[in-house]
Amino acid sequence: MPPARIHVATIGAPHGVRGELRVKPFTEDPLALKTYSPLETEDGKQSLAVTAARVQGHMVVAKFDGITDRDRAAALTNTKLYVPRSRLPKAAQGEYYHTDLIGLRAETTGGETIGEIVAVQNFGAGDLLEIAREGRDTALVPFTAEFVPEIDIDGGRARIAPPEGLLDDGAKNLDEERG
Repeated sequence: MPPARIHVATIGAPHGVRGELRVKPFTEDPLALKTYSPLETEDGKQSLAVTAARVQGHMVVAKFDGITDRDRAAALTNTKLYVPRSRLPKAAQGEYYHTDLIGLRAETTGGETIGEIVAVQNFGAGDLLEIAREGRDTALVPFTAEFVPEIDIDGGRARIAPPEGLLDDGAKNLDEERG
């Protein structure tokens, strides 16, 4: 079952002395944070209303209601911000919220289990599915239709069609290494 809340941003360091904060958004439109406001903390105990936001490089500099100085802003550093799924648009065909992919069983197109998707990474060249494999290093698979031809959220799986050797590179069987 998909989570009821979606992680949309993480607060970074304060910006200046008037309570502004650097925020790393995980939304397609970085300024959507203001639209989705108020945002909830991970524990659900605090609600933060975005009163102003501007893009600065790869971050958003945001002002939150009631945060008026650097000390109060600093106290929020590393806070994860969430939005109820009901406030977000439905994902289009072939698009997925990262949170829906994490935890899916990764298997080959032939049905052989590879492992579990534990993260979606992006180092600048496109999304990669990080797959944890028992007794082996994690594997990074390009998240494209060519390499991931099927996502079945309801069935709890992603079908992977890796090119020859992709899952073998750097993978070590820990028992072989010890023995």
